[in-house]
Amino acid sequence: MVERQSPLEPAPLEPELRTGSHGDFEHGIDVILSEIKPGSILQLAAWPGQEKELIAGIRTVTGLALPDGAGAGSTDGVRSVFGFAPGKFTVVDEAEGLVSGFAGVVTPAIGTVTDLSHGRTAIRIAGPKAEWVLAKFFAIDFALPAFPVGAGRSTMHHDVFAQIQRTGADQFDIYVFRSFARSFWKALCHASEEVGYEVQ
Repeated sequence: MVERQSPLEPAPLEPELRTGSHGDFEHGIDVILSEIKPGSILQLAAWPGQEKELIAGIRTVTGLALPDGAGAGSTDGVRSVFGFAPGKFTVVDEAEGLVSGFAGVVTPAIGTVTDLSHGRTAIRIAGPKAEWVLAKFFAIDFALPAFPVGAGRSTMHHDVFAQIQRTGADQFDIYVFRSFARSFWKALCHASEEVGYEVQ
């Protein structure tokens, strides 16, 4: 059984979410930061030799074609999926209850489905300087040819584990543990100050 956050409890970023323009925005806003709240964040893992069956199951449930291989991914603006390790995938949906859609598709012989919706916070960074700001945190080539739309990466910034998916030409969605979300958000805001950023 998944424990959902009580509506009376503040969201992890709520105390730090200050909408509006911040930093050096006199000459314009180059980064937009926001918390996105997908209803479902799942991790799927295939048993050895069952990767293609799992990928087929993901396509059946989400409608997204997923190229084989770590880092490959796809997004349609509502649902997203990307591989972050051999045979392991993150699947995200704006709606709740996606886990039930996999119940009869990903059988115990194929792999596992874990609902992480309660344990992750999703942060979106967009704008012409999004790549530049993220490069301050992660030793990853964020250029579009190396990190195409739909692709994902699994990485860390100090002790903060992060999964990053490019969901647009200048837009990335970052998934972090809820317990680290506030400190990571504050660091992201600080790193965006010199280019001018807006919180939505």
